[in-house]
Amino acid sequence: MNKELIKKIVLPFLVLLLILQIWSSIAKAVHNFPTPSQTYVAAFGGTKADGEVVVGVLADPFYINNQDDKGVFWQIIASLKRVFAGFVLAILVGVPIGLFVGMSKNAQYALNPFIQIFKPVSPLAWLPLLLFIFQDINMTAISTIFITSIWPIIINTALGVKSVSEDYMNVAKVLRFSPLEKIFQIILPVSVPYIFTGMRLSLGIAWLVIVAAEMLTGGIGIGFWIWDAYNNLNYHNIIIGIIVVGLIGFILDIFMGKIADYFDYTKKGRA
Repeated sequence: MNKELIKKIVLPFLVLLLILQIWSSIAKAVHNFPTPSQTYVAAFGGTKADGEVVVGVLADPFYINNQDDKGVFWQIIASLKRVFAGFVLAILVGVPIGLFVGMSKNAQYALNPFIQIFKPVSPLAWLPLLLFIFQDINMTAISTIFITSIWPIIINTALGVKSVSEDYMNVAKVLRFSPLEKIFQIILPVSVPYIFTGMRLSLGIAWLVIVAAEMLTGGIGIGFWIWDAYNNLNYHNIIIGIIVVGLIGFILDIFMGKIADYFDYTKKGRA
């Protein structure tokens, strides 16, 4: 077996053992903090020490008791719907603005100060204002995701435009390309890897934001599910929720990374 493959398997396993040891130590030190074994039973089902049989939340993720009581699968789907709605809006608005900023010095001078001011603003700062405007949970979450995830797309798209070689632009002048021809035949092909890098960062931010947004707005969603677990003292469900959120985020990042690599002509050229 390849040594690198062995390292990729063994080293994460060793880190996992260390995490479980630290987790067990915290459970001993903090009263009622769930142990790894208790969390496993809460996740996949089993029998508690007192003989009680438990149906794990991940063993039956598809149940629907009522509109407000649904399995983890439906909580994740509800969150993903909001994430992709805000994410798509960020793409539709962010890419044209990024192209505009990258192609025009005046646009850069006009918009860059506001991009730098609003980029670091926490999503929690936007939530109260957006909730007041929309008076709707879904629209508040989607608009919060849109506002907080649009900046990487704008910045990376503008960076992609600026990376276009001056020689290419001179060729466009010689061939008398129209502005649209210049964008679609020269600027976009070069900028696409940068745009997808921005989209990858944006999707990560969107998934990060949705948990905080749902905790404050309520309703169905993985963020509210974690907060509801806290309110009901189901601390093992909080840990399960954290792991699920992390795994979904990891999958989304891999997915966007594969798409970005597919459109990255520089990597294809090296291959």
